[in-house]
Amino acid sequence: MVRFFKDNGLTIVLLLLFAASILGQLFAGWRFENRELAQHGEPLLSLADYARNPQFLSTVFENWESEFLQMSAYVILTGFLFQRGSAESKDPDAPPRDADLDAQAKAPGAPKPLRGGPMLRWAYAHSLGLAMALLFGLSFLLHWVYSARAASEEAKSHGDTAPGIADHLFEPQLWFESFQNWQSEFLSTAVLVVLTIFLRQKESPESKPVAAPHGQTGN
Repeated sequence: MVRFFKDNGLTIVLLLLFAASILGQLFAGWRFENRELAQHGEPLLSLADYARNPQFLSTVFENWESEFLQMSAYVILTGFLFQRGSAESKDPDAPPRDADLDAQAKAPGAPKPLRGGPMLRWAYAHSLGLAMALLFGLSFLLHWVYSARAASEEAKSHGDTAPGIADHLFEPQLWFESFQNWQSEFLSTAVLVVLTIFLRQKESPESKPVAAPHGQTGN
C-alpha cells in the first residue's frame, strides 16, 4: 500500500481534493439556494434535487470547460512555441525531441501505436492534445445545455418565452459565463510560464532545479 501511494500519490491527492471541492460546492450551493428560496417564500430543495438543478450543473461544467481549455491550449501551444528561460518551455535551440518517429518506434519499450503505420502514429503523436481538446468540447457542450435549461427555467418563472438550446448558443449570458473563466486560465498559465524563469520550487517537475541559471530553458 505504501508503495502504491508513493507511485500514485499525486493523482490520489488531486482526486481527493477534487472530490472535497465538488462536495463543498454542492453543499454550499444547496444551502445558499435554499436561503434564497426561503426569503421568497418558495419551497426548499432537497440535496438530491439541487444536485440535478440546471444552474448547479451549468456552473460545474462551466468550470471544467475552462480548465480543459487551458490544458489543451497549453499542451498544443508548447509543442511549437517557446519561452526562453522558462521551465514550462522547450529549449528553442535544442533539436526536435520527436523527430524521426519511424526510427524511434523500433526502440525497446516504445509504445505499440508507433509501429501501427503513419495514420496511427500521427494520432498517437497528437493524442494528448486531442484528448484534452475533446474533454474541453464535451464540457462546453454540457455547460451550454445546462445553462440553456437554467435560462429557460428563469424565463418561465417570469412568464417569459423560454429560449431554445440552439438560441442560447448566441446569448451573451453563455459567453459571459465562459469568457469570465477563460481569461483567468490564460492569465494564470502565462504567469506560471514567466515566473518559472526566475522562481523555483524544490523538487517540483514544474520548476527548474533550484540552482539552475535563469537562462536555462526547460526542466
